[in-house]
Amino acid sequence: MMSLPYPGAPMRRFLPVLLPLCLAGCFDMPHPFSDPGQRARQLATANLPPARLAVPTPADSLLSDDAAQLWAHALAEAMVAQSVPAIAQPTKPGDWWVKMSARTHNASVIPHYVIMTPDGKARAESDGPAVDMAGWSAGDAMALKGAATQEAPELANLLTGIQADMMQQDQHSLMHRAAKIYFSGVTGAPGDGDKSLARAFYASLPDATNSVQTQPKGADFTVRGVVKLADGGSLDGKPSQHIEIAWHVLTPDGKEAGAATQLHDIPAHSLDGAWGDTASMAAEEAAGAVRTIVTNYSGRDHTPLPVTNATKSK
Repeated sequence: MMSLPYPGAPMRRFLPVLLPLCLAGCFDMPHPFSDPGQRARQLATANLPPARLAVPTPADSLLSDDAAQLWAHALAEAMVAQSVPAIAQPTKPGDWWVKMSARTHNASVIPHYVIMTPDGKARAESDGPAVDMAGWSAGDAMALKGAATQEAPELANLLTGIQADMMQQDQHSLMHRAAKIYFSGVTGAPGDGDKSLARAFYASLPDATNSVQTQPKGADFTVRGVVKLADGGSLDGKPSQHIEIAWHVLTPDGKEAGAATQLHDIPAHSLDGAWGDTASMAAEEAAGAVRTIVTNYSGRDHTPLPVTNATKSK
């Protein structure tokens, strides 16, 4: 583990450990069907899909009724694993949903999936990998689950593209304006760390796509820094302390969009006074991580899926 530079020590790179706290466990996937609250929904568009993706039992699946229901449940579970809150149930008013079907091709079955809008229009579609006809016809649970599991990442990518297209069309989305970030400050640091970290972070965060403000009203995200210090072992033969600086990024209703956590061992009590350049280095690294969280959570850098190119076959 790298040592945290302390006042008077040679400068060393201060690298944050990114710990995304979103459902997907990574920064690559936004949440096109999550519902972070009324204000947060405006980050993408005023017309985001609802918080549920329905997966009704397919009628044209070449399966028995029980097997068709099993396929629908398998797809819903696979979509949940992709951070899409899908439910295997009939569609309700306002639902986006997945229309499933299957056709034969040579000695195989080709599953087909269509993402449907609430008004019944096909928005995107995809063929799944071919499945052995014998296993499919028998309603083999492993075959049905395998088909759903293989297709779920593709459907999740299509949903991401749909969200990005909706953001592109909304002039108030974060594709067309800077994110407004309320910084509530830093707590728990020894010495002058609360103030010096806060000043340095406030100066480091803003760029062309992110602005920082000192009031929560109208903010798209809130950032707060929390410092924890604990006794450590020995560092270069001398007593040490373990410091953790967590930069939490929250949606307007308090849900965590992600966090950047910096973990280091330092000489004991070396930060009990002025932090100096340590604060600047820590804040600069943290600001970059926070900008990444905001960008990936909002999905503003994702490629839109045009309506004219909605159909995609494998």
